[in-house]
Amino acid sequence: MHGLERAHRASEPGGYRDADGGHRAAAWHEAVYGRKPYPRVHISRNVTVTMSDGVRLRATVVRPANRVGQPSKAPFPAILNVNPYNRTLIDGFDHLLHAPVIGRTVQTAARTMTRGPGPLTGAARLTRTFGVGLFDVFGINRNLVQSGYVQVLVDVRGTGASHGKWGILSRREQQDSVEIIEWMTRQSWCDGSVGMAGWSYSAINSLQAAALRPEALKAVFAVEGTEDVVRDIYITGGMPSAFIPMWLALVNLAKWVPNPATLLGDLFTGDEYRWLRDRLKSPATEMPSLFWGFLTANDHRIFDHPYFNERSPRIEDITAATFTVGAWHDLFGRSATRVYDQLQMEPGRKQSLIADGYHLDPGCDHGREHRPPQLDVLERAWFDRWLKGIRNGIEEYGPVTMEQQGGGWSCGPSFPRPGVRPQRLFLTEDPSETAPHTRHDGSLSVVPAHRRRSLRISPDLRGAVSRDASQVFAGLPIALGKHFSSDASYQEKGALSFTSEPVTQATQISGQMNLRLNVSTTAHEGIWAVTVNDVAPDGTSTVLTNGALTASNRALDTTRSTYAEGGTLVDAVHFLSRERRLPVPADEPVRIDVDLVPTDAVLAPGHRLRVDVYAASLPRYLTIVPDLIKARGRRQQLVLDPNKPSYLTFLADGELGTDPVPTRSQLHPMAPLAVVE
Repeated sequence: MHGLERAHRASEPGGYRDADGGHRAAAWHEAVYGRKPYPRVHISRNVTVTMSDGVRLRATVVRPANRVGQPSKAPFPAILNVNPYNRTLIDGFDHLLHAPVIGRTVQTAARTMTRGPGPLTGAARLTRTFGVGLFDVFGINRNLVQSGYVQVLVDVRGTGASHGKWGILSRREQQDSVEIIEWMTRQSWCDGSVGMAGWSYSAINSLQAAALRPEALKAVFAVEGTEDVVRDIYITGGMPSAFIPMWLALVNLAKWVPNPATLLGDLFTGDEYRWLRDRLKSPATEMPSLFWGFLTANDHRIFDHPYFNERSPRIEDITAATFTVGAWHDLFGRSATRVYDQLQMEPGRKQSLIADGYHLDPGCDHGREHRPPQLDVLERAWFDRWLKGIRNGIEEYGPVTMEQQGGGWSCGPSFPRPGVRPQRLFLTEDPSETAPHTRHDGSLSVVPAHRRRSLRISPDLRGAVSRDASQVFAGLPIALGKHFSSDASYQEKGALSFTSEPVTQATQISGQMNLRLNVSTTAHEGIWAVTVNDVAPDGTSTVLTNGALTASNRALDTTRSTYAEGGTLVDAVHFLSRERRLPVPADEPVRIDVDLVPTDAVLAPGHRLRVDVYAASLPRYLTIVPDLIKARGRRQQLVLDPNKPSYLTFLADGELGTDPVPTRSQLHPMAPLAVVE
């Protein structure tokens, strides 16, 4: 741990403490990797579960076994994983990580990948996940089963070897999860207690099922799920994500791959023909309609719509003990903190762990000094506590465990961190003399701009080499170098940049952010993308958080937006529906609020805060063709106006910004108090 992190933690208020879990975590680790009561596992890869509508879902059941591989006849708690990625893939990971000699070699090599700076830093983060238990949470968890659990892994209907039509997180799919849980409790190997675990899609599925409150479901361990698929990834700020068509294509392709473990038997029973019949009925689920909507705006998935209401989990209805894992730059970064906030249960029974990472590298640095235990260790401790009633202290871990950007890991009572308060910095034209490489080098100031000035900005393709690109492609691009993770200098060449004075002491930024912009366009649509960055004394600019908004989607849902004391907007939620879009007048400024992904960071002494404003960030934010037509040939402008100031509102300690409800003496004389919220 470097000096800043060590000193900062020692003086931090609010009860934050080391994240490694101490002696209790050592016991949790020993429970997973020490001597186990069952030396082997018994795997049945050809189990059929018939749903109430007659559709046959296919499952793998993993049970504790003796030395000769015979399954135990005793009943155990059971863990359910439901995902659409084809059990063939899960079997592949299982064989890779547990094959004699090869498995141990792969895991050892993964754990020892470089952790220092250099060209392989990003690739090493992705590779290390194979050695720290992530794929045990995702797939077959032999250590868990050998400790006295049964695991059930099911292909979502219409995917893998399961029959039916894929419904993508639909109500029918959620009902399937409930019916599978009921089926599990009727089996001789289940003692009546069920947990659900998963990563990404299966994490969402777990949260959905928990919200339906099946009686047997007692605990959930969800890695990188979401509570709002619309604003997280489908149409962030009103703009479709490049991830969705790519992901749909991959899952639709995978669902055509028969499971070799069951293929021969399925041919004899006729299951393979029924499987093929169902695939032919829906060969490329949702792809044609989504493509048509992108071209014409005539599909409801291009807007917030009741279609999504049934797909976003109703987190407030969950009663099962829930442990969630997220990341600040995950696909579902907005939900990393929101799921915890919406759970209506006491801290400890609900827990949240959030890393400075992406969708494909959770847990990559766990298991070391001052860092959280491995994810498989936390999962085992969680289920031991809530399914077996073992008093192992996991409820006293966290409940909010965060990796602070620019700092280190800590456990504490809440997010945002205690001691932060709303602050505001204004965007001004005055040069900061820190960003000559950008289209405009402006300042973040405690007072608004002195005069009216319009700054022109046009779209470019530099967002393809940025942290935005890494986020939308689940973290894979970080293997290509620092411009995709820790150095925004290339993308910033297309930015209007605004930078603060350096801080003189370590300054924490924790919580929601909102960027109010006064903007205009010569067309009838404006497309805006922003980042908030930490700028080091050597000029390195690292993205802390991001957001985007099309001007026509600027209408605020005030019932879901968050306001600080005094009515200051700190977290904007936009309607994003077809019906609530607003006209965008040409050459007339409008005010927009760009909601930014909540984050937790510390600016070291000498570091600065920067806001970068872009006219686009492809491929993170795509624009549907009708909106592109409206915006064709546009010239977008950020209008700095003392009477209608643009400003960043955020939560921080220290004196980085000014109070968001300032006195008249704190404002420029041309800015009447009434224009500041």
